[in-house]
Amino acid sequence: MYNTLLFIHSWIRWIIIVMAVIVIFKSLTGWLSKKGYTKGDNALSASFVGFMHLQLLLGFVLYFVYSPVAKAAMKDMGAAMKNPGLRYWGVEHITMMILAVVIAQIGRSRAKKMSEAVHKHKTSFIFFTISIVLILASIFTLYMKINPGLSWFRM
Repeated sequence: MYNTLLFIHSWIRWIIIVMAVIVIFKSLTGWLSKKGYTKGDNALSASFVGFMHLQLLLGFVLYFVYSPVAKAAMKDMGAAMKNPGLRYWGVEHITMMILAVVIAQIGRSRAKKMSEAVHKHKTSFIFFTISIVLILASIFTLYMKINPGLSWFRM
């Protein structure tokens, strides 16, 4: 079960990254071009945040139920804080991802309540960009600093 969930969690990240590129591009062009906020924009925004929530839920299941690394980190937080790999998995990754999802959700909620399309696009652009920067920072920390040999596409 652990390997299956880890596989799904690993691949959903790519869906989120692709969706982020699309939703951020559409938000930026909508904002700068003063375009209307369409049902398609709303659906894309909802899908992006929905996939982020799904990813967070899968991450919580992995973290609190199945992950041997997270369990090791939680068992002795003092030791985990001294070990970059355990600290990353035990504290940094989950914190960054929770923040990213919260920021994306706040942006979606704020944009949804706005009446002017240009403000919806601007708010979506700002919050979704901050969210994806946090996600990418966490991913690049893993692949460049913590575990450079890790495959970008888990099989």
